[in-house]
Amino acid sequence: MKYVFNEKDTVELLCQIVNIPSPSGFTKSIMQFIGFYLQDLGIEYKKTNKGAIIATFQGENNNVHRLLTAHTDTLGAMVKEIKANGRLKLSMVGGFNWNAVEGEYCTIHTANGKKIRGTILMHETTVHVYRGAGELKRDENHIEVRIDEKVNNAEGVRKIGIEVGDFVSFDPRFEKTESGFIKSRHLDDKASTALLLQLMKYLKEENIKLPYTTHFYISNNEEIGYGGNSNIPNQVVEYIAVDMGAIGDGQSSDEYTVSICAKDSSGPYHYELTRQIVELAKSNNIDYKLDIYPYYGSDASAAIRAGFDVKHALFGPGIESSHAYERTHVDSLKATAHLLYVYITSPMDSED
Repeated sequence: MKYVFNEKDTVELLCQIVNIPSPSGFTKSIMQFIGFYLQDLGIEYKKTNKGAIIATFQGENNNVHRLLTAHTDTLGAMVKEIKANGRLKLSMVGGFNWNAVEGEYCTIHTANGKKIRGTILMHETTVHVYRGAGELKRDENHIEVRIDEKVNNAEGVRKIGIEVGDFVSFDPRFEKTESGFIKSRHLDDKASTALLLQLMKYLKEENIKLPYTTHFYISNNEEIGYGGNSNIPNQVVEYIAVDMGAIGDGQSSDEYTVSICAKDSSGPYHYELTRQIVELAKSNNIDYKLDIYPYYGSDASAAIRAGFDVKHALFGPGIESSHAYERTHVDSLKATAHLLYVYITSPMDSED
């Protein structure tokens, strides 16, 4: 059976999940959404102590398993200090450049559940006061949050419920253009998460029996390095990280194809499994690009570092301006969705 990519449902689902704040360490709401989504489809799952979700589809062969993973956690920040002027100093969650969030609207999530709005700005933003501010370094010593409340000192900030350790999420600003582009923060890796959820929905509704028992692992700590490196069943032979392809100078990845990673900062991915995925793309006329990402790590490489004896590979949609104002195209989502389906319905290269 040929996989039918539902563009409308996929884009709507992606819009929903990018608008659920989920910096690493603050993922309860997004994981509850994933759980309810699977429950509504009648798909059973289990939850790890770290809060990840694993849904399993029994295959014709239950001796060797496959696992596909995507992550819901995103970049964000935490309140590092409440400054005397009533503004907030931040500590990064995940790896990004401060200039990528300068000027962004944000939400401070207090311990008592209150959501307080703010804007991330340079302290020296006002050009009529601070001469030469444009040359100042964008770092934690100059970037701060201007709170949208009548507060101008640390005592006032604490009175409205903000304290050190509160999470700060960045507005995604999701938009789909008529030309098929999807612009939003947090497409890494909620684009892949949406694709896996849609794939599970398709398998369930079409009652498709897979050749091998296959696990869908939705992790929630990838941006800080340890999302999918535990709770991997012993029978898993092939481990696929479904994550973004990085675009830039010297890269072959683009926004219109599925990106297949040959090597990242951790080293080469499993050669034979990667070649098998490339051949599946070729034989099924799926547009793809093979690439190497120099400053990149995935849940698959984290699993290898943790000592799991699996073949690992990585592919996913191409994402422009990663860890900033990200963008992809529905063509890339479609190509990735098709490769996911042909992969999970294909024979393993070897069952030995």
